[in-house]
Amino acid sequence: MSPRVCAITPRPAWAAATSPLTAAEVADGASTGAVALLFFLYGARLSTAEALDGLRHWRLHLTVLICTFVAFPLLGLAGKGLVPYVLTPQLYTGFLFLCLVPSTIQSSIAFTSIARGNVPAAICAGSFSSIAGIFLTPLLAAALLGNSGGGFSADALLRIGVQLLLPFIAGQLLRRWIGGFLTRHKRVLGRVDRGSILLVVYTAFSEGMVAGIWHQVTPTRLGALLAAEAVLLALMLTLTWYGAKRLGFDRGDRIAIQFAGSKKSLASGLPMASVLFGAHAGLAVLPLMLFHQMQLMVCAVLAKRRSRDPQDGLRERPGIPAGGAVVEELLSVG
Repeated sequence: MSPRVCAITPRPAWAAATSPLTAAEVADGASTGAVALLFFLYGARLSTAEALDGLRHWRLHLTVLICTFVAFPLLGLAGKGLVPYVLTPQLYTGFLFLCLVPSTIQSSIAFTSIARGNVPAAICAGSFSSIAGIFLTPLLAAALLGNSGGGFSADALLRIGVQLLLPFIAGQLLRRWIGGFLTRHKRVLGRVDRGSILLVVYTAFSEGMVAGIWHQVTPTRLGALLAAEAVLLALMLTLTWYGAKRLGFDRGDRIAIQFAGSKKSLASGLPMASVLFGAHAGLAVLPLMLFHQMQLMVCAVLAKRRSRDPQDGLRERPGIPAGGAVVEELLSVG
């Protein structure tokens, strides 16, 4: 009896065109465009006049910058002692990266408003941190992460300039003509922001699936990461509050420093991670995503407690719906 011969039919061209790898490449290209659009809108929305006007409160802004780009990275470096017993080397890279990204703008304003602190200072501090982060985060990543960033190199700095800095500058230059349009369509553009961030998240996690990295994260490691981030957040909340008191800031300024100096921006960090880490961005952004949700929940409770403190020395900014702002921030991914 002659053996049965099974013919192997080659895959048609259309099947190859819809392979997961091709889909991932398409998503990656769309993510690159979304990142550029995101930073263009950041630049177009930032009022240069307001930022320059806030420079007169330079001590507060310098304090927030030191907390964001000095104290946080030092604590991140101290976390090296958690490897490999608590954190894997890959998770530690993401943990350290979250310590390098800039502060938030929206949630800092919202929580400072709820706590009846110095809201104008929180606006300027968050804006300065975001601008500084475009320059400082890649430089700090180059110095502290080195080649552990999954191929991080001088080329990554060039990509940061092309994908993040140039769109931001273009937005600033065009703000004179498109600022009114952005203000009138703020709600719609907010959805564009969140959609862009979700696309970046999808791309990063999809590339992680293609690379097969998610089997490295066990429930035990995930719990250990959450515990380490809880300690990190508690230390920064304590440092910003009591450190600002030792520096002689009044209560309203201390509230702004605490909420602006203890946070990390998911909206800025995710695009930067996608540029810096490429296919390795999945695990790199996981600590940042977890920390973002943790800081929102903890600071929402803390801001409510601060709002019941004695009102001496507190300053409010009328016209900012504090409760609605924080609810909107909690529901958003940015």
